[in-house]
Amino acid sequence: MLSFKTAQDGGRQEQAIVEGQEGWKEEGVSGHLNWTFRNDTDPFAKKDWYDIKAPSVFNTRNVGKTLVTRTQGTKIASDGLKGRVLTCSLADLQNNEADAHRNIKLRVEDVQGRNCLTNFYGMDLTTDKLRSMIRKWQTLIEAHVDVKTTDGYVLRMFAISFTKKRQGQVKKTAYARSSQIRQIRKKMVEIMTREATSCDLKELVGKFIPEAIGKEIEKSCQGIYPLQNTFVRKVKLLRAPKFDINKLMEVHGDYSAEVSEKIERPAEEIVGAAPEEAAE
Repeated sequence: MLSFKTAQDGGRQEQAIVEGQEGWKEEGVSGHLNWTFRNDTDPFAKKDWYDIKAPSVFNTRNVGKTLVTRTQGTKIASDGLKGRVLTCSLADLQNNEADAHRNIKLRVEDVQGRNCLTNFYGMDLTTDKLRSMIRKWQTLIEAHVDVKTTDGYVLRMFAISFTKKRQGQVKKTAYARSSQIRQIRKKMVEIMTREATSCDLKELVGKFIPEAIGKEIEKSCQGIYPLQNTFVRKVKLLRAPKFDINKLMEVHGDYSAEVSEKIERPAEEIVGAAPEEAAE
Protein backbone atom coordinates (compact mmCIF):
# COMPACT_ATOMS: atom_id res chain seq x y z
CA MET A 1 0.00 0.00 0.00
CA LEU A 2 1.29 3.47 -0.91
CA SER A 3 0.16 6.43 1.13
CA PHE A 4 1.20 10.07 0.94
CA LYS A 5 0.26 13.30 2.67
CA THR A 6 -0.17 16.77 1.20
CA ALA A 7 -0.51 20.06 3.08
CA GLN A 8 -3.65 21.77 1.87
CA ASP A 9 -6.26 24.13 3.30
CA GLY A 10 -4.13 25.57 6.07
CA GLY A 11 -2.29 22.40 7.08
CA ARG A 12 -5.09 19.85 6.64
CA GLN A 13 -3.60 16.52 5.57
CA GLU A 14 -5.19 14.29 2.95
CA GLN A 15 -4.19 10.74 2.14
CA ALA A 16 -4.35 8.85 -1.13
CA ILE A 17 -3.98 5.09 -1.30
CA VAL A 18 -2.57 3.13 -4.22
CA GLU A 19 -3.32 -0.58 -4.22
CA GLY A 20 -0.69 -3.26 -4.65
CA GLN A 21 2.30 -1.60 -2.86
CA GLU A 22 2.16 -2.50 0.83
CA GLY A 23 4.84 -1.58 3.34
CA TRP A 24 5.57 2.01 2.24
CA LYS A 25 4.71 5.29 3.94
CA GLU A 26 5.33 8.99 3.30
CA GLU A 27 7.66 11.07 5.47
CA GLY A 28 7.66 14.30 3.47
CA VAL A 29 7.01 17.98 4.14
CA SER A 30 4.29 20.12 2.60
CA GLY A 31 4.17 19.97 -1.17
CA HIS A 32 6.77 17.20 -1.50
CA LEU A 33 6.57 13.44 -1.46
CA ASN A 34 9.29 11.43 0.25
CA TRP A 35 8.80 7.67 0.11
CA THR A 36 10.39 5.46 2.79
CA PHE A 37 9.98 1.76 3.56
CA ARG A 38 7.95 0.89 6.66
CA ASN A 39 8.98 -2.30 8.43
CA ASP A 40 5.86 -3.91 9.88
CA THR A 41 7.67 -6.86 11.52
CA ASP A 42 7.36 -7.27 15.27
CA PRO A 43 10.69 -6.36 16.97
CA PHE A 44 10.02 -8.92 19.72
CA ALA A 45 9.96 -11.72 17.15
CA LYS A 46 13.79 -11.65 17.10
CA LYS A 47 14.20 -11.68 20.89
CA ASP A 48 14.28 -14.43 23.50
CA TRP A 49 13.54 -14.51 27.22
CA TYR A 50 16.19 -15.73 29.66
CA ASP A 51 15.71 -16.70 33.33
CA ILE A 52 17.75 -14.86 35.97
CA LYS A 53 19.22 -17.04 38.74
CA ALA A 54 20.25 -15.50 42.08
CA PRO A 55 23.10 -16.91 44.22
CA SER A 56 22.27 -19.69 46.68
CA VAL A 57 22.66 -17.38 49.70
CA PHE A 58 19.17 -16.03 48.92
CA ASN A 59 15.97 -18.01 49.51
CA THR A 60 14.46 -17.21 46.10
CA ARG A 61 16.62 -18.41 43.21
CA ASN A 62 14.40 -17.43 40.26
CA VAL A 63 14.53 -13.63 40.27
CA GLY A 64 12.80 -12.90 36.97
CA LYS A 65 13.36 -12.80 33.23
CA THR A 66 15.30 -10.57 30.84
CA LEU A 67 15.01 -9.99 27.11
CA VAL A 68 17.79 -10.14 24.51
CA THR A 69 18.08 -10.32 20.74
CA ARG A 70 18.80 -13.90 19.69
CA THR A 71 22.10 -14.88 18.10
CA GLN A 72 22.53 -13.56 14.55
CA GLY A 73 25.79 -14.04 12.67
CA THR A 74 28.71 -12.86 14.78
CA LYS A 75 26.44 -11.17 17.35
CA ILE A 76 26.09 -13.69 20.18
CA ALA A 77 23.09 -13.40 22.50
CA SER A 78 25.07 -14.38 25.60
CA ASP A 79 27.51 -11.50 25.02
CA GLY A 80 24.60 -9.08 25.25
CA LEU A 81 23.52 -10.60 28.57
CA LYS A 82 26.88 -10.75 30.35
CA GLY A 83 27.50 -7.67 32.45
CA ARG A 84 23.84 -6.70 32.87
CA VAL A 85 23.13 -5.27 36.33
CA LEU A 86 19.74 -5.98 37.90
CA THR A 87 18.28 -4.36 41.02
CA CYS A 88 16.06 -6.55 43.22
CA SER A 89 14.35 -5.96 46.54
CA LEU A 90 15.68 -8.10 49.36
CA ALA A 91 12.06 -8.75 50.35
CA ASP A 92 11.54 -10.62 47.07
CA LEU A 93 14.82 -12.52 47.39
CA GLN A 94 14.10 -13.62 50.98
CA ASN A 95 10.27 -13.84 50.85
CA ASN A 96 10.16 -11.49 53.84
CA GLU A 97 8.47 -8.09 53.73
CA ALA A 98 10.55 -6.93 56.69
CA ASP A 99 13.55 -6.70 54.32
CA ALA A 100 11.81 -4.36 51.86
CA HIS A 101 14.11 -1.48 52.84
CA ARG A 102 17.08 -3.16 51.10
CA ASN A 103 17.90 -3.19 47.39
CA ILE A 104 20.37 -5.79 46.08
CA LYS A 105 22.25 -5.42 42.80
CA LEU A 106 23.09 -8.58 40.86
CA ARG A 107 25.33 -8.77 37.78
CA VAL A 108 25.07 -11.46 35.11
CA GLU A 109 28.39 -13.33 35.07
CA ASP A 110 27.66 -16.28 32.80
CA VAL A 111 24.89 -17.81 30.67
CA GLN A 112 24.07 -21.53 30.88
CA GLY A 113 21.41 -22.50 28.37
CA ARG A 114 18.45 -20.20 29.06
CA ASN A 115 19.66 -19.31 32.55
CA CYS A 116 21.66 -16.21 33.51
CA LEU A 117 23.91 -16.87 36.52
CA THR A 118 24.39 -13.74 38.61
CA ASN A 119 26.64 -12.67 41.46
CA PHE A 120 26.47 -9.94 44.12
CA TYR A 121 27.29 -6.50 42.70
CA GLY A 122 26.12 -4.00 45.33
CA MET A 123 23.58 -3.07 47.97
CA ASP A 124 21.89 0.05 49.33
CA LEU A 125 19.00 1.27 51.46
CA THR A 126 15.82 2.54 49.86
CA THR A 127 15.31 6.30 49.84
CA ASP A 128 12.16 6.20 51.97
CA LYS A 129 13.89 4.15 54.68
CA LEU A 130 16.89 6.47 54.77
CA ARG A 131 14.75 9.60 55.04
CA SER A 132 12.50 8.12 57.71
CA MET A 133 15.48 7.67 60.06
CA ILE A 134 16.67 11.29 59.91
CA ARG A 135 15.01 13.23 62.76
CA LYS A 136 15.64 16.10 65.12
CA TRP A 137 17.37 15.93 68.52
CA GLN A 138 19.87 13.23 67.52
CA THR A 139 23.33 12.98 65.93
CA LEU A 140 23.92 11.27 62.59
CA ILE A 141 27.23 9.41 62.31
CA GLU A 142 28.61 8.00 59.04
CA ALA A 143 31.76 6.09 58.09
CA HIS A 144 33.13 4.35 55.02
CA VAL A 145 36.06 2.04 54.30
CA ASP A 146 37.51 0.00 51.42
CA VAL A 147 37.88 -3.70 52.21
CA LYS A 148 39.14 -6.79 50.40
CA THR A 149 37.57 -10.20 50.89
CA THR A 150 39.54 -13.44 51.03
CA ASP A 151 38.55 -14.30 47.44
CA GLY A 152 39.85 -11.01 46.01
CA TYR A 153 36.78 -8.74 45.80
CA VAL A 154 37.39 -5.09 46.71
CA LEU A 155 34.32 -3.41 48.22
CA ARG A 156 33.56 0.05 49.56
CA MET A 157 31.24 -0.13 52.56
CA PHE A 158 29.27 2.78 53.98
CA ALA A 159 27.80 2.65 57.50
CA ILE A 160 25.24 4.95 59.12
CA SER A 161 24.04 5.25 62.70
CA PHE A 162 22.06 7.60 64.96
CA THR A 163 22.37 8.41 68.64
CA LYS A 164 19.49 7.82 71.05
CA LYS A 165 18.59 8.81 74.61
CA ARG A 166 20.17 6.99 77.50
CA GLN A 167 17.93 4.90 79.71
CA GLY A 168 16.01 7.16 82.10
CA GLN A 169 17.14 10.36 80.35
CA VAL A 170 14.81 13.35 80.76
CA LYS A 171 16.56 15.74 78.39
CA LYS A 172 14.95 15.50 74.95
CA THR A 173 18.16 15.91 72.93
CA ALA A 174 20.69 13.11 72.35
CA TYR A 175 23.66 14.93 70.86
CA ALA A 176 27.09 13.26 70.95
CA ARG A 177 30.30 15.24 71.45
CA SER A 178 32.90 15.47 68.66
CA SER A 179 35.29 13.18 70.54
CA GLN A 180 32.54 10.56 70.92
CA ILE A 181 31.68 10.80 67.23
CA ARG A 182 35.33 10.15 66.32
CA GLN A 183 35.47 7.12 68.61
CA ILE A 184 32.25 5.69 67.17
CA ARG A 185 33.43 6.26 63.61
CA LYS A 186 36.71 4.50 64.41
CA LYS A 187 34.79 1.54 65.82
CA MET A 188 32.64 1.41 62.66
CA VAL A 189 35.70 1.21 60.42
CA GLU A 190 37.35 -1.45 62.60
CA ILE A 191 34.27 -3.69 62.69
CA MET A 192 33.53 -3.40 58.96
CA THR A 193 37.18 -4.16 58.11
CA ARG A 194 37.34 -7.14 60.46
CA GLU A 195 34.06 -8.68 59.28
CA ALA A 196 34.81 -8.24 55.56
CA THR A 197 38.46 -9.30 55.43
CA SER A 198 37.87 -12.54 57.35
CA CYS A 199 35.49 -14.17 54.83
CA ASP A 200 34.72 -14.48 51.13
CA LEU A 201 32.03 -12.55 49.24
CA LYS A 202 29.33 -15.20 49.69
CA GLU A 203 29.79 -15.26 53.48
CA LEU A 204 29.87 -11.46 53.60
CA VAL A 205 26.53 -11.22 51.78
CA GLY A 206 25.20 -13.67 54.36
CA LYS A 207 26.16 -11.13 57.05
CA PHE A 208 24.45 -8.28 55.21
CA ILE A 209 21.04 -9.99 55.12
CA PRO A 210 20.40 -10.20 58.93
CA GLU A 211 22.16 -6.84 59.61
CA ALA A 212 24.82 -8.63 61.66
CA ILE A 213 27.44 -5.89 61.16
CA GLY A 214 25.08 -3.11 62.26
CA LYS A 215 24.13 -4.99 65.42
CA GLU A 216 27.81 -5.57 66.22
CA ILE A 217 28.52 -1.83 65.86
CA GLU A 218 25.66 -0.94 68.24
CA LYS A 219 26.90 -3.47 70.79
CA SER A 220 30.53 -2.29 70.64
CA CYS A 221 29.66 1.42 70.89
CA GLN A 222 27.24 1.05 73.81
CA GLY A 223 29.90 2.25 76.25
CA ILE A 224 30.66 5.36 74.16
CA TYR A 225 27.10 6.50 73.37
CA PRO A 226 23.85 4.54 72.81
CA LEU A 227 23.09 4.03 69.12
CA GLN A 228 20.01 3.09 67.10
CA ASN A 229 19.15 2.42 63.44
CA THR A 230 22.70 1.26 62.64
CA PHE A 231 23.01 -0.14 59.12
CA VAL A 232 25.53 -0.84 56.41
CA ARG A 233 23.91 1.82 54.26
CA LYS A 234 25.59 1.04 50.95
CA VAL A 235 28.05 -1.41 49.40
CA LYS A 236 29.84 -0.79 46.09
CA LEU A 237 31.91 -3.34 44.19
CA LEU A 238 35.13 -1.60 43.16
CA ARG A 239 37.16 -4.47 41.74
CA ALA A 240 36.52 -8.15 41.09
CA PRO A 241 39.04 -10.95 40.49
CA LYS A 242 39.40 -12.72 37.17
CA PHE A 243 36.26 -14.63 36.23
CA ASP A 244 36.28 -18.28 37.28
CA ILE A 245 33.35 -20.50 36.30
CA ASN A 246 34.09 -22.97 39.12
CA LYS A 247 33.82 -20.26 41.78
CA LEU A 248 30.58 -19.03 40.21
CA MET A 249 29.16 -22.55 40.43
CA GLU A 250 30.13 -22.66 44.11
CA VAL A 251 28.21 -19.42 44.67
CA HIS A 252 25.16 -21.00 43.05
CA GLY A 253 25.50 -24.18 45.11
CA ASP A 254 23.71 -27.24 43.69
CA TYR A 255 22.82 -25.42 40.47
CA SER A 256 25.96 -26.85 38.80
CA ALA A 257 24.29 -30.26 38.68
CA GLU A 258 21.41 -28.81 36.68
CA VAL A 259 23.50 -27.15 33.98
CA SER A 260 26.31 -29.70 33.65
CA GLU A 261 24.43 -32.93 33.02
CA LYS A 262 26.06 -35.15 30.41
CA ILE A 263 23.71 -36.21 27.61
CA GLU A 264 24.35 -39.53 25.90
CA ARG A 265 23.37 -39.47 22.23
CA PRO A 266 23.12 -42.61 20.08
CA ALA A 267 25.34 -42.81 17.02
CA GLU A 268 23.61 -41.54 13.88
CA GLU A 269 23.31 -43.89 10.94
CA ILE A 270 25.08 -42.68 7.80
CA VAL A 271 22.63 -42.35 4.92
CA GLY A 272 23.57 -44.48 1.91
CA ALA A 273 26.26 -46.47 3.74
CA ALA A 274 26.40 -50.19 4.29
CA PRO A 275 25.29 -51.49 7.70
CA GLU A 276 28.89 -52.50 8.54
CA GLU A 277 30.22 -49.03 7.65
CA ALA A 278 27.47 -47.27 9.64
CA ALA A 279 28.29 -49.40 12.68
CA GLU A 280 31.96 -48.44 12.44
